[in-house]
Amino acid sequence: MIIGKKNFDTKKHTYIMGILNVTPDSFSDGGRYQHLDAAVRHADEMIRDGADILDIGGESTRPGHLQISDSEEIARVVPVIEKIKREFDIPISIDTYKSSVAEAALQAGADMVNDIWGLKYDAHMACLIARYGAACCLMHNRKEAVYQDFLTDFLNDMRECVRIARDAGIADDKIILDPGVGFGKDYEMNLAIIRELDRMQEFGYPILLGTSRKSVIGITLGLPADQREEGTLATTVYGMTKGCSFVRVHDIKTNLRAVRMTEAILNGSSDNS
Repeated sequence: MIIGKKNFDTKKHTYIMGILNVTPDSFSDGGRYQHLDAAVRHADEMIRDGADILDIGGESTRPGHLQISDSEEIARVVPVIEKIKREFDIPISIDTYKSSVAEAALQAGADMVNDIWGLKYDAHMACLIARYGAACCLMHNRKEAVYQDFLTDFLNDMRECVRIARDAGIADDKIILDPGVGFGKDYEMNLAIIRELDRMQEFGYPILLGTSRKSVIGITLGLPADQREEGTLATTVYGMTKGCSFVRVHDIKTNLRAVRMTEAILNGSSDNS
């Protein structure tokens, strides 16, 4: 698939999406990159460490987060997108579930929309993405972790996301699916959906896994957010064995090393370019 000007061979490789939160209250790195210069410096660092795409978010989506206005979110992300686009040649994803924010970001140069509600929060989002010809990542989510049969209901929810996208005219080669680890799921469900990731292959779209520093790792290992790197690496490697094409992470360098080593094992060769 093509995102921005970059061709992603999602059948043969796993790519690194670097997380850039320009927020004061994200669960892991809130406040560190909310100012423009700090955000651009961090983008530069992630690019040098090997990120293939940057995911920029202006509103924390951690459990219990405070929703902000569209205008405030736009004010946070647009200057960062514009400056990164001027200074670097890398695809940019906007992490938002609001169509007005997504449109402002796309106008500023973003190439993809990463929607944590899988097009189900904002009725205008799907048509907007189709109109711009942008790529999108559709994440599984529910307001409450209540299911009759978790895996069956999960797959049906994902089918609905795909239906919304296709009905709006979003091309198949512009769609990525995300199982939504940490969203609308309890601890056991989070472990289950990581374990059963290969079930998502039935949809035929690239899969993005986003587990970086999340609570499922913290609970398992009994560690705070800033000590969950090894746990994240374990999920990256496991996700690759289940067919993940993208991993969304904070720690670029170590995850890239894990990706390269795992690809060498799975494919019998390595690419250090």
